Amino acid sequence: MRPYVKALEKRQLKASAIDLPVGKAERAVPVFIEKVPAGSIAGGHSFGGRVASMAATSVDYAALVLLSYPLHRPGHPEDLRTEHWSKITCPVLFLSGESDPFARVELLKASVRRLPRAELVTFPGVGHGLLPVIDAAMDRVAAFVRQLRP
Repeated sequence: MRPYVKALEKRQLKASAIDLPVGKAERAVPVFIEKVPAGSIAGGHSFGGRVASMAATSVDYAALVLLSYPLHRPGHPEDLRTEHWSKITCPVLFLSGESDPFARVELLKASVRRLPRAELVTFPGVGHGLLPVIDAAMDRVAAFVRQLRP
């Protein structure tokens, strides 16, 4: 997360990374909730984004920013990790590479449409992780965050 945090700070946005326990996402949710208070713009990359989205089902976050959301395990597009999405009420920004093995882009587009306040930005030729397009991705995050603030 360090490169993303630094890129957001360059855009005058306060950001921080937290350490989450490895393993099942459900195990990491209480740690995330303890460290990220209600009213924050929460999010994360991959596993951290999934944990943030799960936390948002019980904490009132201002918004979610999900980088390279792991929609499914590679090679298992039939097992979508969206069962909790119906409980997410805040605005959500998804940023994903179009060649991400954790999120077939057509499935991600269809899934994101089911969220009432979600936007998806994809990057052609990019896999799992947005470092190859970090400036464009973080510019989009900064624009999203600024539109939330009156």
